Amino acid sequence: MSTYRDFTQRGTARAGVLRTVGTRERRSHLSAPRVPTVGIDIGGTKVMAGVVDADGVILERIRTETPDKSKSPKVVEDTICELVLDLSDRHDVHAVGIGAAGWVDAHRATVLFAPHLAWRNEPLRDALTARLAVPVLVDNDANTAAWAEWRFGAGRGEDHLVMITLGTGIGGAILEDGRVKRGKYGVAGEFGHMQVVPGGHRCPCGNRGCWEQYSSGNALVREARELAAADSPVAYGIIDRVGGNVRDITGPLITELAREGDAMCVELLQDIGQWLGVGIANLAAALDPSCFVIGGGVSAADDLLIAPARDAFRRHLTGRGYRPEARIAKAQLGPEAGMVGAADLARLVARRFRRTNRRRVERHERYERYAQALRNPGSARPTQEPPAS
Repeated sequence: MSTYRDFTQRGTARAGVLRTVGTRERRSHLSAPRVPTVGIDIGGTKVMAGVVDADGVILERIRTETPDKSKSPKVVEDTICELVLDLSDRHDVHAVGIGAAGWVDAHRATVLFAPHLAWRNEPLRDALTARLAVPVLVDNDANTAAWAEWRFGAGRGEDHLVMITLGTGIGGAILEDGRVKRGKYGVAGEFGHMQVVPGGHRCPCGNRGCWEQYSSGNALVREARELAAADSPVAYGIIDRVGGNVRDITGPLITELAREGDAMCVELLQDIGQWLGVGIANLAAALDPSCFVIGGGVSAADDLLIAPARDAFRRHLTGRGYRPEARIAKAQLGPEAGMVGAADLARLVARRFRRTNRRRVERHERYERYAQALRNPGSARPTQEPPAS
């Protein structure tokens, strides 16, 4: 019978293995098994799944809307399993990585909080592992996107990288010496909630003046809709485009009009870019990375956004003129970055799964040989008992 001491020692060993995986990411990915894995990117509106090889190439991708029914944990979990099993029909899947839009604990097992899903301290890794029978790794979607850009995209060759994802809000991730810096509790990189304007716009997080209220997709759309609702002369172009329906103004539409030369839309993207540069300068003062990678849907505006960000970054950088400036680059992998990064990180746990399976097969073969010898009395008796499981 196992004693309590045995149980606690096994728990401590397991925690040690989890920590080791985190501290050896940089070295491990080079020797991880070159097997296909599945990456899942979960957001408030869509779930994207894909089979990814060891070179970051997507072999197959499928996508579905995030299920409704209050987006309960069970409903979303069912959707993930359906996608993985669908892909498994055509591919030999060895592990699954999940990139979730929310806070994930340091062990990459539990979603502590997801703003667009009903996940509160949800043990997602264990629930999916039990159903899929392959190893599952869970991480924040910005962490997985940053890992993908470092491995295969705009951040290749960088030892100190910060990724900023501009979407509905602002997410982020930090990589140092090839390791994702998740913080003590796993929630590092929530840059969007740095307060840059005391007493500024109210943020859904409950505070005022958060960075994402001034440099994000929501900020861009809010400003455009306010001008259109006020019937501002500078907004006539976008008002005509949406037929007077202000609610139809979206971020992609603003970017499209800016590319066509609409003065208001160009100015709005410049404003967003300038606020982006201010925040990047603050992060440079705190973290001093060699490269900032800008991703997310808003980054599709390219230099309409990033050029003003670079200008503002240089103007606000502490010690400007007397220190090296970090490179600011647009992400290369697009909306698939989170999925690719999740699959690649899952490859690190696939090694353990393969080793465990190999030991299980070897143990089974030894038992079969022992049983065969007992069934055939004329053959040589086994010299030893089979090892304990």
